[in-house]
Amino acid sequence: MSTQRENVPIIKEMTLWKDKKDEFEVVDVRQLRGNFLPMVQKKAAALEVGQGLRVIQDFEPLPLYAVLGDMGFEHEMVQVSDEEYHVYFYKVAAPGGEMPQVPPLQPLGILKFKQVDPFIADQQIKIWERIYKREGAAIDQKNLYLIAFGVGVGAGRMRQATRELIKAYAAGATGQELDEVFALLIWLEGASTFVSEISTSVAFGAYELVKKMEGQGKERSKIMSALVEKFGERHPDVGVFAKPS
Repeated sequence: MSTQRENVPIIKEMTLWKDKKDEFEVVDVRQLRGNFLPMVQKKAAALEVGQGLRVIQDFEPLPLYAVLGDMGFEHEMVQVSDEEYHVYFYKVAAPGGEMPQVPPLQPLGILKFKQVDPFIADQQIKIWERIYKREGAAIDQKNLYLIAFGVGVGAGRMRQATRELIKAYAAGATGQELDEVFALLIWLEGASTFVSEISTSVAFGAYELVKKMEGQGKERSKIMSALVEKFGERHPDVGVFAKPS
């Protein structure tokens, strides 16, 4: 019985926070170019229990739900129009441990579909969620990204391949696993293609950075920071909004 009484204030608070959501700090990310998740995550991390944010985006920011949920937030989404979504996040608990990491290089290219047809963009986002966020998936995230990396290289899409390689490393792939994937590409694509196209690509440059820093005994977190800095959204041959070289 005492446990039920202790839970009453929590339940009441979770019910009443929506009455004060209009007081939340507004974070309008509609004009941002690039990955908006880290910025929102940083603002959310600075909030105390009982505080909230209102995020405005021109599509439903589905990746935020899981990220902020892990940080102790509830949310409510209000669709104002086909191109305006308001999501209210309220902090109901203080999570333990470190702040969860946002996967790098999100599929921002999907947003370009909105220039053509917002309906197509929404459907593509749902398909991406179905493939990469499937509950109980038989293929784990690391191997899914490695498969996508190989497909990208095989199709000559080195921009995509580089992004998938970095995501695979963020999901736990090792330099040794990347060695084996590149060895497989030598076999599948042929030695001449490997030398002239693959080994000169930006994807191979990212791989070389991993191998060099692992050889120096650098921590994975530092290697990831270097990857995102050198081969992230600002790189003209990697970023989906950057000007190509």
